[in-house]
Amino acid sequence: MKTTMLAIWIAAAMPVAAVTARPASAPVVRIASGKIRGASRQGEWIFKGIPFARPPIGRLRWQPPRAVKPWTGVRSALRYGHDCMQKLFPGDAAPLRTRPSEDCLYLNVWAPARHAHPLPVMVWIYGGGFVNGGSSPAPYSGAAFARDGVVFVSFNYRVGRFGFFAFPALVRPGVLVGNYALMDQIAALKWVRRNITAFGGDPGVVTIFGESAGGASVLDLLSSPLARGLFARAIVESGGGRNGILPPAPLDHPGPHGRPSAEEDAVMFAQMMGIHGQGKRALAALRRLPASAIVHGLNMASMFPQRTIYSGPMVDGKLIVRSAETTFKQAKEAPVPIIIGANSADLGFTAAPTLAALFAPFGAQQTAARAAFGAGPNSRVQVVAQRIGKVKDMIEPARFIARRAAAQGQPAYVYRFSYVAAAVRAKLSGAPHSSEIPYVFDTLKHSMWAAYGRHLTAQDEATARAMHAYWINFAKTGNPNGRGLPHWRRMTPQGNQLLNFTTAGPKPETDPWQKRLDLVEQIQN
Repeated sequence: MKTTMLAIWIAAAMPVAAVTARPASAPVVRIASGKIRGASRQGEWIFKGIPFARPPIGRLRWQPPRAVKPWTGVRSALRYGHDCMQKLFPGDAAPLRTRPSEDCLYLNVWAPARHAHPLPVMVWIYGGGFVNGGSSPAPYSGAAFARDGVVFVSFNYRVGRFGFFAFPALVRPGVLVGNYALMDQIAALKWVRRNITAFGGDPGVVTIFGESAGGASVLDLLSSPLARGLFARAIVESGGGRNGILPPAPLDHPGPHGRPSAEEDAVMFAQMMGIHGQGKRALAALRRLPASAIVHGLNMASMFPQRTIYSGPMVDGKLIVRSAETTFKQAKEAPVPIIIGANSADLGFTAAPTLAALFAPFGAQQTAARAAFGAGPNSRVQVVAQRIGKVKDMIEPARFIARRAAAQGQPAYVYRFSYVAAAVRAKLSGAPHSSEIPYVFDTLKHSMWAAYGRHLTAQDEATARAMHAYWINFAKTGNPNGRGLPHWRRMTPQGNQLLNFTTAGPKPETDPWQKRLDLVEQIQN
């Protein structure tokens, strides 16, 4: 059945009262901390580099984000603030456009220049394994969201050891410790709640969405009691959902399989830097280290070898009370509508020296698993391991989260992104991790996955329009469906409903990999 894919664009007509300039001129907006001046372009307002917290430097390194000091006059908001300190990752699909710095807690807003009523808000959380990433990459432009009647916000959060560090001297009664990256995310959402009306946004209709570590962050925010009431809908793109790739470490006691606590990781790092002891003097010495020493070569290429000196997210008992998997099993998540999914050639980390070892965890179902994953006697172990890994780490967890949400009566929608741009279709067997982002943002001309726009086809652009429209509809109503789009069915508690973005267009279907997911589910629990 052929269905014409139409995006529904909403225009509007009236500036908010907080704006003190005409729409055609450079807009000046008053927010809680002072006035800012942005840019006006093609019916959109753009504000960049707005501070939402004080620079986390000096004594504020490894402290919860502090409120911005108000300023007088009009502050320019025309350039991105620094992305957060990190070692850049070669070949990144979304390269940063700023010089990384510890002074990085800034956000950006795209908004329609005119509107008739408060508009829905979408807040983007970037990925990068919690060690890389920023808000400045070109594919993350919010222009298409503003064009289509949504106020879009992106922001930076601390990554690596700046974002996750639990040195014992930091632990004090009543003070949040360790998960500084997630504290930054919550601070940005609180900024949105306080200030977004100045840009025409509705603080009661906020959708958070993120990819990879950003998707995992969305799951953590859904699970955190400290984020309740800060958003009304959530979208998870390739964010997992099981205790697989990046399970949160315990703060102050050893974790499963002998994994060190987050405090032990921090102490080991300090010792590597020649700093001994666990008290205030040692902490002061750590704060005196240059930012490059704190990075210590940490990025997506080195994060797993550094697991004994870098914890990543941790269960601190306040912000992260339990893992996302446990939260959803116990039905303690925020009760909001959710979209969740993964890509057809997504990430997966499963290794074994032989096929026999690879399939051993399936027990009595080994024969069925070999058949389901296409493992013949001459199959390459690495190829089959990747097929299993992407299901185990990304695809089955998405179904798990959606089913659990559906069981609590929450609207839940599952997608699979299988579309590969025409320019690279001959080279790829499926849609790689993160390749859906420029389709969601409708920024294909800035995407490496579409050869930076040199070879875009009408089919590529139609797929972007459709995916973007589903996300826009969801932000506006909590339901991704809209006129001219194939109907996306809600997940049921034991269902396999799926919207698959294919080369034939968005395809509502029963998951064609259901058998694979069912088999993997048995070894996940």
